[in-house]
Amino acid sequence: MAKSVTLTGGESVPALGQGTWLMGEQADHRAEEIAALRTGIELGLTLVDTAEMYGDGLTEQLVGAALKDGWRDKVFLVSKVYPHNAGRRSVEEACARSLERLGTDRLDLYLLHWRGGHLFEETIAGFEALQKAGKIRHWGVSNLDTVDMEELLEVGGSACAVNQILYNPSRRGPEFDLMPFQARHKIPFMAYSPVEQGRLPRGGALGRVAARHGVDIFQVALAWALRRPDVIAIPKAATVAHVTANAAARDLVLDAEDLAAIDADFPPPRRKVALEML
Repeated sequence: MAKSVTLTGGESVPALGQGTWLMGEQADHRAEEIAALRTGIELGLTLVDTAEMYGDGLTEQLVGAALKDGWRDKVFLVSKVYPHNAGRRSVEEACARSLERLGTDRLDLYLLHWRGGHLFEETIAGFEALQKAGKIRHWGVSNLDTVDMEELLEVGGSACAVNQILYNPSRRGPEFDLMPFQARHKIPFMAYSPVEQGRLPRGGALGRVAARHGVDIFQVALAWALRRPDVIAIPKAATVAHVTANAAARDLVLDAEDLAAIDADFPPPRRKVALEML
């Protein structure tokens, strides 16, 4: 049985989903990208993440095309709102535009993409209105560091379902304080760019662990993220071969020796590190 992660509120979602950043921007790749998304869904990667920012809406349109003809009901659909659209009323208007591009009547999860000028109270009120109207099922945040999460909870954000952050072996800063804080409050993470957009080193510990298990380093990086019970990894895959390889990472279990080797090359943080973003 594929691993799952429980969101705030109790609903379980697949621990390995699909990201879509940079997809949908080239017309000649459209058919291949749709095939990749649908293959991922068939393989159980049924959480699909996108955002109004991606391609200025083109990515949401691509995802909407992939989810036509009965595919929508097979997925847990996530999108994100720009910070400047996250006011009490403007978040409802932004959501309506996203729903139109996606060709659906609801989002399963709607995230504040990063912190902006609007008060958290305004954004929360907008999210709650969207929930009441049946436009979204859950809401959450993205790219919020510990101090931001503390403030969010202080102003009524206890229903926050998830915090989507940059997390991979080369970006371990959240382990020092953000991850322990959210663990205490039972708020899981969604890890974007879990393979550092393909820039992780092919040698060193990742290469040795990959060779030992007969896999590639990116599958090792995904298995590394999935070792935590509170992390949902959302790698992007624009081809059928790539998404098939990603799905296979669910079967890879890293042992203590593997994890120690990765720790040696990518040490856990010993002090506070400001949350990084891409």
